[in-house]
Amino acid sequence: MKKGKILTLGAVAATLWAGALAPRRNHPGWEKFSSCRFAHRGLHDLNAGRPENSLAAFRAAVEHGFGAELDVHLMRDGNLAVIHDSSLVRACGADVMVEDLTAEDLKKYKLYDTQETIPLFEDVLRVFERKTPIIVELKTAHGNADALTDTVMNALRAWGGDYCIESFDPAVLMRLKSRYPQVFRGQLSSDFLRFKGNSDVSLPGRAALTYLLTTFLTKPDFIAYNQRDRENISLQLMKRLYGVHEVSWTIRDEEVMRELESQGVPTIFEGFVPEG
Repeated sequence: MKKGKILTLGAVAATLWAGALAPRRNHPGWEKFSSCRFAHRGLHDLNAGRPENSLAAFRAAVEHGFGAELDVHLMRDGNLAVIHDSSLVRACGADVMVEDLTAEDLKKYKLYDTQETIPLFEDVLRVFERKTPIIVELKTAHGNADALTDTVMNALRAWGGDYCIESFDPAVLMRLKSRYPQVFRGQLSSDFLRFKGNSDVSLPGRAALTYLLTTFLTKPDFIAYNQRDRENISLQLMKRLYGVHEVSWTIRDEEVMRELESQGVPTIFEGFVPEG
């Protein structure tokens, strides 16, 4: 193949790549979130009896003036549970999936041997209403992206607070784009190519998620990228070409937090209480 043809093909590929990374721009929601610090799964401290994603952790976040990031699952009865993993093994020592439970079932399971139980999304919303903002991460399972998104949006319809929605699953963002375009939305990502273990996502799928190649379909307002992987070339290209907004997670060092904030990057933190 001649050198000129190779250069032409390279230029076409670069143009297509850059085009695929174009986000939505200028959503006014960024102003409400850019100056806030977000406690990861609430301001949790197990030694103080405040496990992650518990009402106690969320109340502590509000008391300190922080927003919070939280995780939402759709249960069998149509209610929404706030917990990180689908499996309750880690948080509750029970080999069950939260998607198979009902709101009544949640009362049986204690978080990390505390008196706190898995909260319903509606109870968490009451903690934050007219107070600090929340980042709502939607945790899909078994292809329920549309149903989960619709149920969360129904819960938020009359809620008096500031929120954005993010997910690793591009199907959530596509649902928001088509049905709820006014919502401030973000794509969660990380370097999925680092993981060598079992995954439900194919290698090409993990590459697409790592390099944010679904952006042309989902048009996110911001990218929430794993802090240790934030030098990702696609993220850096999006910032330079389009000025895309970046949120960084999960920050466990206050110096790192302050450095990111100096760059205009809001943070999701845990393991310490920021000062000032």
